[in-house]
Amino acid sequence: MVGSGSMTAVEWLVSVAPDPLACRREWERNPLGVALLPAGLAWDVLILPGALGRATLRVLLMTAQPGPVLADFGASRTGFFVPPGTAVRWMGTGVRGIGTGSWVVVPYPGRETGGVRWLVPPDGSGALNDPVALELAMHEAAGGQLP
Repeated sequence: MVGSGSMTAVEWLVSVAPDPLACRREWERNPLGVALLPAGLAWDVLILPGALGRATLRVLLMTAQPGPVLADFGASRTGFFVPPGTAVRWMGTGVRGIGTGSWVVVPYPGRETGGVRWLVPPDGSGALNDPVALELAMHEAAGGQLP
């Protein structure tokens, strides 16, 4: 598929690294299977606290095609990849925006890390979570509308 012009998830992720080749080598050699990648170039990340993040993802899975979503150690936080610039405009109690000037710990797609992991891995297309759909899902999840 790479020959057809599409990227793999790995290629898409490392495309934002200052040195994609060095990042990829380090990523593949790192025993934890993670890399630090800069936010604000191809995506921002909105971090939601534990229960709200998990419930929001459940709502998104029922109502929309979610973009990439991470969970941290113990699933105490959930990170939704959103378009660049979203973090600076986002206003929500308990939601942390990670954007330009920040770095994100990102696991290698398809590899178990024992820590940070993909709940919804990137597909290489650049598809992200729609901030409007994410906000609506958060409201529904916070309102306890889940079955």
